[in-house]
Amino acid sequence: MEPKPLKQSEASQDRLIEAECWVFDLDNTLYPASCDLFAQVDRKMTTYIAEYLDVDFEHAGDIRKIYYRDHGTTMSGMMALHDMKPAGFLDYVHDIDLTVVPPDPDLDQALSNLSGRKIIFTNGPTEYAERVLDRLSIRHHFEAIFDIIGADYIPKPMPGPYDVLVDRYRLKPEETVMAEDLVRNLKPAAALGMTTVWVRSDSDLNDNEPVQDDIHHVVDDLTHWLGALASQ
Repeated sequence: MEPKPLKQSEASQDRLIEAECWVFDLDNTLYPASCDLFAQVDRKMTTYIAEYLDVDFEHAGDIRKIYYRDHGTTMSGMMALHDMKPAGFLDYVHDIDLTVVPPDPDLDQALSNLSGRKIIFTNGPTEYAERVLDRLSIRHHFEAIFDIIGADYIPKPMPGPYDVLVDRYRLKPEETVMAEDLVRNLKPAAALGMTTVWVRSDSDLNDNEPVQDDIHHVVDDLTHWLGALASQ
């Protein structure tokens, strides 16, 4: 999906520079999608589904994709339709090899130079997010991780967790920036008045998603973009 170039206003740029809080997605946002952690997670989810539902691996893979598309996360679909308890699923599917994620000193420097509070908002669990942030050597920048458990297992892009995020951390949406690789997860943030940053992704979930009304900034390299912004 190729969005049309967005013309950024001076006011939009000022909202970035003067942001009181930055909300970052984790996966494929703070580390490159080329690390392909989701290939590991997808295999483990498919295996878990196959065993839980007693179906073959191929059928389980189809279920995983459909539930992810229709329920926000595969886990939500399994919980809603098969009464699955989430704790064991989360532990199993996030027990993966993170050595493919290298430290990112440039991102560390860019975050150091970026004013405003910083929060992680993820559909994964906190323990996994902490491991990824430790691999990147940037965990110390974030005051909080708002995870799927804190959201009562309701995933992005459902609007409820965004309201909880705003209330729990006393965010002012008009002074908040959210960065994310999935267009659909930025729509509720834009509806609340946040400035949105799409870290461009070729995920199938971005196919046929209109971007003009909900996406204020499009970037291909978040580290470089944040570094340039922080130097202004």
